[in-house]
Amino acid sequence: MNASDVQKLRELTGAGIMDSKRALQDANGDIEKAKTLIMERGLIKAEKKADRATGAGLLESYLHNNRVGVLLDVRCETDFVARADVFRELAHHLAMHIAAMNPETPDALMAQQYVQDPSFTVSDHIKSIIAKVGENIRVERFCRYEL
Repeated sequence: MNASDVQKLRELTGAGIMDSKRALQDANGDIEKAKTLIMERGLIKAEKKADRATGAGLLESYLHNNRVGVLLDVRCETDFVARADVFRELAHHLAMHIAAMNPETPDALMAQQYVQDPSFTVSDHIKSIIAKVGENIRVERFCRYEL
């Protein structure tokens, strides 16, 4: 294990330096195993945060070809995270997903395969972002209009 392996793992997962280093040590230098460990550990962290209040957040809007529109209310715990690029990017991608897949409720959205990477669900993707930012994130509500 060397610094370039740690950096590569960080780029693949978005995990911190120490988390990446620990995962590589636990996986005996195998990057794929370390990636799996980071995902598992991130999901564990996300589960622990699920009951925390989400008083901040943002509204994200998205129009597709001026025919489909989405307004999304996504919440987090602090304004600091609400202003972070990773959270804003999540909100935008979720709005695009809603435009494409037309879920009826936030619960239905969470169960759908994520459009940008069908190997996991929207819920799994949000949990990976929770692990990165260290705060609970919740899709509060959304509406979708189509001509």
